[in-house]
Amino acid sequence: MDLPIVVGVDGSESSLRAVDWAVDEGALRGAPLRLVYASLWEHYEGESLAADLGKPSEQVTAEDIVRAAAQRARTRRPDVDVSTDVLPEEPEYALVREGRNAAALVLGTRGRSGLVEMLLGSVSLTVAAHANCPVIVLRGRHDNQVRAGTRGRVVVGVGEKGTDSAALRFAVQETKLRQVTLDAVRAWRCPAYETTDHPLLSGEPARLHEQHAVEVLDKALKEVPAEVHLRRRTVEGPARRVLLDASHEADLLVVGARRNPGHLGLQLGRVAHAVLHHSACAVAVVPEQV
Repeated sequence: MDLPIVVGVDGSESSLRAVDWAVDEGALRGAPLRLVYASLWEHYEGESLAADLGKPSEQVTAEDIVRAAAQRARTRRPDVDVSTDVLPEEPEYALVREGRNAAALVLGTRGRSGLVEMLLGSVSLTVAAHANCPVIVLRGRHDNQVRAGTRGRVVVGVGEKGTDSAALRFAVQETKLRQVTLDAVRAWRCPAYETTDHPLLSGEPARLHEQHAVEVLDKALKEVPAEVHLRRRTVEGPARRVLLDASHEADLLVVGARRNPGHLGLQLGRVAHAVLHHSACAVAVVPEQV
């Protein structure tokens, strides 16, 4: 049986956009969709869904939320099998557990403040930091489009794992499903202590670091299938800035996050943390086992 695409829904506009994105992803993969509402204490605070249901917002129940989300998904993609569940527990724990038997988790950006579109909500951040499967967080104004997208490009940040990178494999899969370009980016920097003021030597350290970046990128991409339309780029600068710049030209940005089974804290890394908060497009965080 194919693993489902799991979506955390709460009735907010961002979670409904996540439903749209996820059901399109399910159609591409031939995978079922599972819609999950999990909460111990939150009450529904949105107005748009309440208006659609013809109820005051304080009367909207968890069952109403998942039922409306399921109807939205079935209307958009009648060919995708949709199931729902309401879990009376903290959403962070419930969704991380759901990710153990999921092809991917899809979440919106909703937080509990007025900075929803700028900063990531605590649930999405925690789930992205702990889930065992890829976590896609929807960002940007066109974040509910999968097949066509708006830019025709998947960007992946290439690290040191090379062909063993789960993030790269996920990015290749998404590129093939969408039939778009894969933009593989390797950031590099010349450490300050290696620079020199001598006019004959000033370019040498930078050239060597750029050459190393090219070699890492070539090694990582050597097994990418020939049918993938591939664009290779090495860019000087901090990886966070390089990938955030690239996100403005992408429909999906893919990054890896190391998972250490013996570590209990957030396992994201500075790059993944930054792009989750500030990317201009949807972000997929793919766990990389240490």
